[in-house]
Amino acid sequence: MGLISKLFGSDAAKTLNETQQTLFEQHVGQLLFPLFEQTLIKTKAIENIHFEKGRLSFDLIWPFAAKQLHAQLNQAIEQAVAKIPEVTQLSIQPITRIQAYQTQPSVAALPGIKNIIAVASGKGGVGKSTTSVNLALALQNQGASVGILDADIYGPSIPTLLKLSGKPQTTDGKSMEPMESYGLQAMSIGCLIEEDTPMIWRGPIVTQTLTQLLKETRWQALDFLIIDLPPGTGDVQLTLAQQIPVTGAVIVTTPQDLALIDAKKAIKMFEKVNIPVLGLVENMSTHICSQCGHEEAIFGDAGGLKLAQDYNIDVLGQLPLNIDIRLQADAGCPTVAHDPTSELAQRYITIAHKLGAQLAQQRKNYSHAFPNIVVQNS
Repeated sequence: MGLISKLFGSDAAKTLNETQQTLFEQHVGQLLFPLFEQTLIKTKAIENIHFEKGRLSFDLIWPFAAKQLHAQLNQAIEQAVAKIPEVTQLSIQPITRIQAYQTQPSVAALPGIKNIIAVASGKGGVGKSTTSVNLALALQNQGASVGILDADIYGPSIPTLLKLSGKPQTTDGKSMEPMESYGLQAMSIGCLIEEDTPMIWRGPIVTQTLTQLLKETRWQALDFLIIDLPPGTGDVQLTLAQQIPVTGAVIVTTPQDLALIDAKKAIKMFEKVNIPVLGLVENMSTHICSQCGHEEAIFGDAGGLKLAQDYNIDVLGQLPLNIDIRLQADAGCPTVAHDPTSELAQRYITIAHKLGAQLAQQRKNYSHAFPNIVVQNS
């Protein structure tokens, strides 16, 4: 049995002769997948290959959301296919197929959610909520099904950032339908109370509320649920680690020393509870003067980069201190929703690509594939 048969099935081998199979393996199969250090064959990215009357077609499986990168890979494939004799037409069908990835041991998967990503910071005021929303929108823009949960019970920001209005609906009196905005599913305690109502609650009630918001919302077929955590390393974070299946965490910080000190604590906390830190986002890296264009590192120079190096984690991206990000967030139309083609939105989209590619190379979680087993006495 040839390599094409082993990788793509016997039907694929029947449609290509031996010479074409060899050339396909050499020129197409050995192309590197974007952001991976692995070939298309190694990643099993090609399915349903078919060749008839000069027309070669196949499905190209993308394990992370990256619509913006499709054209780049398609072009490389077209150039490679040009070296295969008798192929006069090429049809590539890109398919985004995001898997569920491994979470903490002994924590059951939640229905309707493949992966939960916690966005955290050691201290407040570093732009964590704005980053959470724009990351969620970037993943959704690139082809993933995404939801966002506001876990900051005392200071919910998501209703303002996404301009959510009205109250969640229920169809059975036991669960809530998620709110929707810009294609995102969303839930926040801020959707259930008046804007000026303070949450004067102790820790146990806060953690119970978070668990209810997560588990009593009818999330629909999400590839990712982004959880916007409150700052710090307290009750909410501990509940998250013990009761909620988290795929990984993203740390948001500014370059200044005060923020970095607390960001270190957040990194170490996730390490202790067996939740991998997927990367760091350095927010407010530089300020660009709107009058003269001068760029200055007013909060410190490359502090986040050094932190990532010290703790051996990836830097997913750096974002400037920019008035447009603030204005768009306050208006309830975050940067990625406002103009996905803008330079600022592209930074968030690049972060989404790096996050997705890193996850796609982790161990998969197959618990979604197994039915619940119930033992009853007859």
